[in-house]
Amino acid sequence: MTEKELAAKAIRGDDEAFLQLMFMHKEALYRTALAYLKNDGDALDAVQEVTFRAYEKIKTLHTPEYAKTWLVRIMMNHCRDVIRKKNRYVFNDNIAEMKGISDDFTYLEVEEALSHLSEKDRQLVHLKYLHDIKIKDIADMTSTPEGTVKTRLYKAVKSLRDFFEGKGAERRA
Repeated sequence: MTEKELAAKAIRGDDEAFLQLMFMHKEALYRTALAYLKNDGDALDAVQEVTFRAYEKIKTLHTPEYAKTWLVRIMMNHCRDVIRKKNRYVFNDNIAEMKGISDDFTYLEVEEALSHLSEKDRQLVHLKYLHDIKIKDIADMTSTPEGTVKTRLYKAVKSLRDFFEGKGAERRA
């Protein structure tokens, strides 16, 4: 059964289809939560909370083909709420160990580079490159013209490139 079919059944109230849909996207949701919250325990809590919220609101999903995008968006909003409530953005050293990166600081460098981007740009980079969501879908999700999404994504990638090339990426607020 395809994702679209599962989402359509879940919208009609099929609990088994909803569970399969969540199982299909659990890794993407976990990675998103971990990218935002930087803590394994908080990320797992976030997946649990988003599963509950999605179950409650699945009937509001109007286009089944955007189920993954919808779930990721719920996760991102939840993570931003958690960060706001805790008023912290702490890096956990266990993340590097969990990712299997101990002597290679590539993951840390990427995290540092991403921290220099604005919240909106970081969100765009996560959606496009972490979740492989199409620019058209991101534009629909964020109610932003496709051209604006492309421009912001281009500038974010250029900023990351500048950071890695040591040219001194600009700090964005």
